[in-house]
Amino acid sequence: MPKILIVEDDVAFCTMLKTFLEKKEYKVSTAFLGNEAIQKIKQETFDVVLADVRLPDCDGITVLDEILKHNANTQVIIMTGYAEINMAVNAIKQGAFDYISKPFNPDTILQTIEKALRGTSSVKREDKKKQNQTSEISNHINVSFVRGVSDASKKLNEYVALVAPTRMSVLVVGDSGTGKEYVASSIHKASKRADKSFVAVDCGAIPKEIASSEFFGHIKGSFTGAVNDKVGHFEAANGGTLFLDEIGNLSYELQVQLLRALQERKIKPVGSNKEIEVDIRVIVATNEDLSHAVKEGDFREDLYHRLNEFSIKVPPLKDRIEDLMLFANHFLEESNAELEKNVVGFKDEVLDTFKKYTWPGNLRELKNIVKRSVLLSQKEMITLDVLPNDIVYAQNDAKQTYGLFKNQNEQELILDALEKANGNKAKAARMLSIDRKTLYNKLKQYDISL
Repeated sequence: MPKILIVEDDVAFCTMLKTFLEKKEYKVSTAFLGNEAIQKIKQETFDVVLADVRLPDCDGITVLDEILKHNANTQVIIMTGYAEINMAVNAIKQGAFDYISKPFNPDTILQTIEKALRGTSSVKREDKKKQNQTSEISNHINVSFVRGVSDASKKLNEYVALVAPTRMSVLVVGDSGTGKEYVASSIHKASKRADKSFVAVDCGAIPKEIASSEFFGHIKGSFTGAVNDKVGHFEAANGGTLFLDEIGNLSYELQVQLLRALQERKIKPVGSNKEIEVDIRVIVATNEDLSHAVKEGDFREDLYHRLNEFSIKVPPLKDRIEDLMLFANHFLEESNAELEKNVVGFKDEVLDTFKKYTWPGNLRELKNIVKRSVLLSQKEMITLDVLPNDIVYAQNDAKQTYGLFKNQNEQELILDALEKANGNKAKAARMLSIDRKTLYNKLKQYDISL
């Protein structure tokens, strides 16, 4: 029977998790403090340790170090809240098997434990540490679509999971840089067409004169410059998914052709009399209000309804502040790989600056800033001196970032957060970047009752 040690200071949660795992026929021990866990590790051998990244007397990294000293075959799974993703990634680099973000469902923890147990018998700790940056971290980070933990992200993920298995056309809306193509790609990868092509097209980058040829192809000699047959985007995506970004930039003439192709599931290359049957799913994206364009006569209403069988709004980064470090670490690993660097993480003052900034360029801006910082950084940690001045000295509305400490509007911020969280204190605490105990003390201090 595999032996598991849970290191968690939340007694109720720890007890619940212990009961659940015992029902799955695991032998489970618990420790509520880091030093208590270290003593048990010295006295007994465990197959898997589930350790919270933050403990009252130390942190999960310290527990991890002690495990590595006493038993290199024990696999450590770090449990982390939304704000400690940076620490969890560092833990993986130091030899942890994996990390899971709270709250997690039972299936997730079981799958992770099973993987860890398999890893115990097949992978040596020393080899695993060498593989971390290209294996375990990539399971979480090097994917086209990073799942956030904020309420806005959870809703987005639910919509993606809901519509992906269907044949419905999807309209993805959102500000520039929010990751609309990532969402489209995620829908494709979760669909029944995942093994077929995903063809992404920037409608704003196609000259009007060759748009028909780009979409539907052409045959040799059909016009000046057509020296060879050309396969268009529709035919290239046959059997798979065609993603049309910035759909509002299409000319009216091409809108007519697109509607016909979608309705009849047939295309005719320029200069050809032969129709080609196509089976594609269409996902489109825009940062414009297409319904307004329809009212203004700039976009065909029938095409709009044909494309908008299901719509998904991608929230801006400022509404997903709980996901900020998840994305930042994702871009950090990408940048390390591309630039052949080994930057470990971000200094606390950089994290604070990131949280105070409103990110008008959304994920695209964050990606560029992190990549630039990795390039300039000469240290293991990214520091303020490598950030652009417009971010370091940005003066933002405190309400937008809910930065509570050293803020003269604490009471107002708390009330605002509680209102947005519909009275949910745990959610409000996350928005304020504080723990629940601190929030309760603040509520008592300002005599706020719900």
